Amino acid sequence: MLWGIDLGGTKIEGVILPSLNNVKPLLRKRIDTEAYKGYDHIVEQISELVQQMIEMSGIVPQRIGIGTPGIFDPELQGMKNCNSVVLNGQPLKKDLEDMLGVDIVLANDANCFALAETHWGAVKEKKPGARIVFGIILGTGVGGGIVLDGKVWNGLHGIAGEWGHNFLDESGGQCYCGKTGCVETVLSGPGLQRYYAGLTGDNITLKEILVRYQEGKDEAALKTIERLTHYFGKALSVVTNLLDPDVIVVGGGVGNIDEIYTKGYDWLKYFIFNNGVNVPVLKPVLGDSAGVFGAAALVAE
Repeated sequence: MLWGIDLGGTKIEGVILPSLNNVKPLLRKRIDTEAYKGYDHIVEQISELVQQMIEMSGIVPQRIGIGTPGIFDPELQGMKNCNSVVLNGQPLKKDLEDMLGVDIVLANDANCFALAETHWGAVKEKKPGARIVFGIILGTGVGGGIVLDGKVWNGLHGIAGEWGHNFLDESGGQCYCGKTGCVETVLSGPGLQRYYAGLTGDNITLKEILVRYQEGKDEAALKTIERLTHYFGKALSVVTNLLDPDVIVVGGGVGNIDEIYTKGYDWLKYFIFNNGVNVPVLKPVLGDSAGVFGAAALVAE
């Protein structure tokens, strides 16, 4: 049985899957994170969810995979780079193992997304047998994860795949990480909205910007989406040059914009150090199941 938990800022979701070959959940359950109550409360909420799942299923886990909104540092044995900031510096793995009495496997949400889409989603449908998968989260933030031969590749520092904090362009401005012009400042939803507001003075959502772009009457909306596709291709070319993946899967709200798969792909072709582009850039198919399913797949590793 594969137990997975997706730890989010507002909810914690758990799932029990029969096996890698059977993803029809035996149980799926969620509760509120209540992160505002602090780190200890988050740990207690995870424990509460596990206990509820044991009572409902009659199954006791041996290992649990957990997708986190940040990175587990294998050297410091603590969390880092978490947007739920109360987790940063905390020994989440040890605390959960002590409380639950089971082995815990941690990975960030982008790695879980990439793993789920590899085993059961877009990669399995469109590129079965792919050895190297690069999974992208384009949303409120920008993250990435690498799956190598069906397993998450974390890297020495636990940051493999974190392309969101590569330098892209100074015009992105200051990033929360302390640097300027990160990929996240340019390609994230908030980054695109800031760019549009800088041109027009209008603070509107990315959905509204996209509607105005599609209507073809708003020059600022046109510039915003063109900026997205240009820098998407440029940023992804760096990853492709370094990793040369077999397939790329794009998740998150910004990943729903069709132009990144056409015009963005053209810019990837322009910037890549090659005479063409063969790597498919795919939309995901698992929706909001990817995070928790990917967490469960960590146990299979």
